[in-house]
Amino acid sequence: MTSKPPNLSRAYSLSSPEDSKRLYADWAESYDKDFVGEQGYILHLQVAQHFVASGGQGPVLDVGAGTGVCGAALRELGISEIEATDISADMLKVAAAKDVYRSLFTADLLQGLPVADNSYGGIVSSGTFTAGHVGPQAIDELARVAKPGGLIALSINAKHFGSAGFAAKFETLNGSIYDLSLTNVRIYEATTKGEHKDDQAFAAQFRKA
Repeated sequence: MTSKPPNLSRAYSLSSPEDSKRLYADWAESYDKDFVGEQGYILHLQVAQHFVASGGQGPVLDVGAGTGVCGAALRELGISEIEATDISADMLKVAAAKDVYRSLFTADLLQGLPVADNSYGGIVSSGTFTAGHVGPQAIDELARVAKPGGLIALSINAKHFGSAGFAAKFETLNGSIYDLSLTNVRIYEATTKGEHKDDQAFAAQFRKA
């Protein structure tokens, strides 16, 4: 039996790390064309622009980097020291070909990153904190690997934000982070068609205390 083609519905219904690896192994080669390009996906641009506009600096770790579209956007905006991690080695293979990262490594964010505390001046993550992927518990790991004062910029799907407990999580982080801001942004271009055309996300930014 042939498996269903990779698409957003499959991505939102993931339930395990192994599911993620299978989906993104299937999707890696066509992701930039049939999702980012044809679907008008712009969330990675939103995250990169917010990071740079808020004074984000390297070295930066792109978490859930996928095919490297957020890293490429950061490079276009003048950030040069960027590293990438993702659960999918297949997606990172595509990202490596873009030649925007100084290093790349596979890791499961929920199991912890093979990175020392206080390693990065900035953290970005686009499209990872969403349905079927990662919940608020992973924010602790992002904060662990950021340097004190480091800027963390991530997208959080608006529906996932409400259902997964992000508001409560940020309240528990009071004192260990500061300058928290939540900006509502589009996930897709205004001209995008289809079921998810008006989907929204929060561009969440904060600094490690």
